[in-house]
Amino acid sequence: MNILFAASEAVPFAASGGLADVIGSLPAAIRDKGHDCRVVIPLYKSIRPELRAQLTFLTNITVDVSWRKQYCGIFTALWNGITYYFIDNEYYFGREGLYGFYDDCERFVFFSRAVLEMLRYIDFAPDIINGNDWQTALIPVFYQVFYKYQQGYQDIKHVFTIHNIQYQGSYGREVLNEVMGIPLYHMGILEYDGAINMMKGAIEAADKITTVSPSYAWEILDPWYSHGLDRILVNKQYKLCGILNGIDTTLYDPQKDTLIAKKFSAARPAGKKACKEALLAELALQEGDEPIIGIITRFVSHKGIDLIRYVFEDIVELGYKFAILGSGEKVYEDFFSEMQWRYPDRVSVTLGFQPDLARRIYAGADMFLMPSQSEPCGLAQMIAMRYGTVPIVRETGGLRDSVKDDGDGDGNGFTFKTYNAHDMLDACRRAKEQYDNKDAWAKLVKRALQMDFSWSTSADSYIGLYKELCHQ
Repeated sequence: MNILFAASEAVPFAASGGLADVIGSLPAAIRDKGHDCRVVIPLYKSIRPELRAQLTFLTNITVDVSWRKQYCGIFTALWNGITYYFIDNEYYFGREGLYGFYDDCERFVFFSRAVLEMLRYIDFAPDIINGNDWQTALIPVFYQVFYKYQQGYQDIKHVFTIHNIQYQGSYGREVLNEVMGIPLYHMGILEYDGAINMMKGAIEAADKITTVSPSYAWEILDPWYSHGLDRILVNKQYKLCGILNGIDTTLYDPQKDTLIAKKFSAARPAGKKACKEALLAELALQEGDEPIIGIITRFVSHKGIDLIRYVFEDIVELGYKFAILGSGEKVYEDFFSEMQWRYPDRVSVTLGFQPDLARRIYAGADMFLMPSQSEPCGLAQMIAMRYGTVPIVRETGGLRDSVKDDGDGDGNGFTFKTYNAHDMLDACRRAKEQYDNKDAWAKLVKRALQMDFSWSTSADSYIGLYKELCHQ
């Protein structure tokens, strides 16, 4: 099969979050199973010069953006064995940053239309186009309205993946004609709650809707998680499914990682102790065998920081130390800074994001805390387990699908169900009791190290979905 992934970002060219990691890894895993998988993203100004130097110019065309005709350059590059295409327009993408501009609607209307126009000029005819999040949501809509019956476009199937339902591309009705150029009699595809909602359009027009974990697929049918889209999703749930993301197990490999103090594995776990000792020294924390909880996150409320704040000192009193890395809302940054001031030998806080330090926290911490309100998939808990660090998580989204509570002695972490600070505190208490039983803890760490979160398993699920659509 020929599969084209359309996305607004992809590692290593442009990244702002987990979407880029997925697009940087999943196509290669699908290619390794015998399919031609390619990627198309915008050509942003922020792409590093050494990567930009590898691009090859293919052609330039014009793309209709309602009544305008806009220049579109098409570039290509080969990276990690995957062919990437880049949609160029200096007016839309020659800016610092990826999103957050007043004309984001028009920018990604252009990109979505350009992806379909590009197919006339490249040596690739996709059987499947897999769009990702609202920035590519108009691809299946434009296909239905303008391209479905054109020569060369027959029988293309569309999959739309929701990575985060909070961001939907919702705008006033005027964009339908003025920006998208879609006739008013097609408004029903995109109109939702009095606005034009791009993600709703993709839910209507795509052949299949996927999310990044099975639990998130049914959670977003609930108004508490859906940010308003539950009504349309309930009606379209026959095309909805969830496939758990993976992680790059080559990038995150404690047997080969040069950033950590000592390499280790499930067969040779002793190196993890050296990583812990090195982390204590680097962060100027008190030496000793007490467990370290790692937290690497954005300091925003939906990541569960309110729960941590409410019982933080209770967790310290259980005998824990903290290695905290992140940034976000000032109220949370100030709180963690105060905790570091109060407990300088037990709490380390680093504001900002330092990838090298993050790797050392994954390797050196004993537990990893993720009490999220919602978590479509979550990669940090998988990376933590890859380094033998036991996750403590709330049962939501991908956290529920990847972490099983060790209460019966065969899990890989500790979980709690309700969004409640004292339930989280109880999970930390149970983890500490298990930690104090050295034999049981060693077995738990080994189970975590043996977990397979590679993209290979996810790729099999995506391929199965694609084959179903293509009747193979």
